Amino acid sequence: MMQPVTESPNGKGILVIGGGIAGMTAAIEAAETGCDVVLVEKAPYLGGRVSRINQYFPKLCPPTCGLEINFKRIKNNARITVLSQAEVAEVTGTPGDYRVTVKVSPRFVTDACTLCGQCAEVCPAERPDEYNMGLGTTKAAYLPYAMAFPAAYAIDRAACKEGCTACAEACAYGAVDLAQEPEEKVFEVASVVAATGWTPYDANKIDNLGFGRYPNVVTNVIMERLAAPNGPTAGKILRPSDQAQPKSVAFVQCAGSRDENHLPYCSAVCCAASLKQATYVKAMDPAAEAVIFYIDIRTPGRLEDFRTKVVEEQGVELVKGKVAKVEEDPVTHDLLVTAEDVLGGRKVTRRFHMVVLATGIVPNTDGLPAGFTLDEFRFIAAPEGKTGLYGAGCVRRPEEVSATVQDATGAALKAYQCVVRSAHHG
Repeated sequence: MMQPVTESPNGKGILVIGGGIAGMTAAIEAAETGCDVVLVEKAPYLGGRVSRINQYFPKLCPPTCGLEINFKRIKNNARITVLSQAEVAEVTGTPGDYRVTVKVSPRFVTDACTLCGQCAEVCPAERPDEYNMGLGTTKAAYLPYAMAFPAAYAIDRAACKEGCTACAEACAYGAVDLAQEPEEKVFEVASVVAATGWTPYDANKIDNLGFGRYPNVVTNVIMERLAAPNGPTAGKILRPSDQAQPKSVAFVQCAGSRDENHLPYCSAVCCAASLKQATYVKAMDPAAEAVIFYIDIRTPGRLEDFRTKVVEEQGVELVKGKVAKVEEDPVTHDLLVTAEDVLGGRKVTRRFHMVVLATGIVPNTDGLPAGFTLDEFRFIAAPEGKTGLYGAGCVRRPEEVSATVQDATGAALKAYQCVVRSAHHG
């Protein structure tokens, strides 16, 4: 394991919180200017939510190639120290002179891991598969996903049976170390970039749409995993109730967004994401029905052509109208969607095999160390003239992946300016 480096030739380094696409981009761009970077990620792998996406819009290509390039840039850059299963406990100090305390949880697997998988084969315990949105389970000794970086298994000791050492005994390379203890590391840095990402809005809170009560009502993030080749159904979109291939799917836009009772703001990417997911349904079965119920379709700029292409070429139906309720036929587990059809001037109830809720983006700011300024929706705000602590990506505002990468590059530049200023004043 690389020793943490905090001094750059031109001043102190940068700490980045969060190893998703925004955090990785900020870390890489800052490091490639010659600055030392500590990248802190609470999961045992980098890649965040992007690693769980089946395809990007509008090109409809998988994210694996983009992730692989970023992993390689990190791996080949000695200026980047990656701490996985780690959380920032405290940030104290002033711009140019921060002291950051990081708590690192044990992985119980060392760099000697060869990905042979023997530990998982003999492991008797199971845990919910967080990477696949809890749609299945993994062994307590597990590889988060095939392309995971760092490329090593992790052991969830909280899921293990007391006293069990089967994984350690099975490892021919001595890579399992069940005696690992939590560590605390302290870094002195010039600036901090928070790229802690987002969480989907809790669809259980939207009573009228049936999530949690009806198995065939899923969220957009679950749909992404159902469509992914490395997901729980190997890329086949199947109804949870009976594992049948749905012949009709309704997409309910603004599920909790633009609603004073839930999220009052627009989450910016949900319309394009539902259009993209409708193409998944059509690719699986061109005769399948894909209907999007919307308030306004928001696909600005280059995404306008994407919308036209999906609707005209793929035959995806758009119905302008807010969905009032989703009910279940208890015999077939089909879903009855009642909505207003604004353009038709009537109320409609239609039957579908599956319903996908386009839940909004909630910023992950609850666990941030003190010092960051939040706006009224709890996104990171950048008050005029304030330097040193920056936000990047969806923790700052809802945005698509390409915009997140640009935003993170800007945050890296801001953070680097702080490094240079500290060197000049030092």
